[in-house]
Amino acid sequence: MNRAPVTAKGATRLKAELAKLKTVDRPRIVQDIATAREHGDLKENAEYHAAREQQGFCEGRIQELEAALSTADIIDIESLNVGERVVFGAIVTLEDVETEKEVTYQIVGDIEADIKENRIAVSSPIARALIGKENGDEAVVVAPNGNREYEIIGVKYK
Repeated sequence: MNRAPVTAKGATRLKAELAKLKTVDRPRIVQDIATAREHGDLKENAEYHAAREQQGFCEGRIQELEAALSTADIIDIESLNVGERVVFGAIVTLEDVETEKEVTYQIVGDIEADIKENRIAVSSPIARALIGKENGDEAVVVAPNGNREYEIIGVKYK
């Protein structure tokens, strides 16, 4: 069995999302379906079809989260003592060597990755280039639009 890594905070976020889906979203969708059924003919009832589609997405996400959490290897990154080396869970500040633009990412498990929150998957090209490096090292990221070179200017765990 393949146990995917998840940070402790990520597992908490995923459990909260699962609880919301089960206790808030699922009952609301069931109510929406019941309301739409009262409107009559189901063949041409757009509200009914939209509610059923929402139900499918909700149930699919519930199954995905339950499966991921049941097999997850939850790692408490605050208990890791790796100094300034980049490993799973690290919050890494990078500087693009070419543009001198800074960006900060946290390396997390695939299921909890969210680029809008600057959480990148451990399997992403950037994370693979950073793992094992230390503060002050340079990392070359192989990307579809060409190689990008970054300097690691900060590594922390929290």
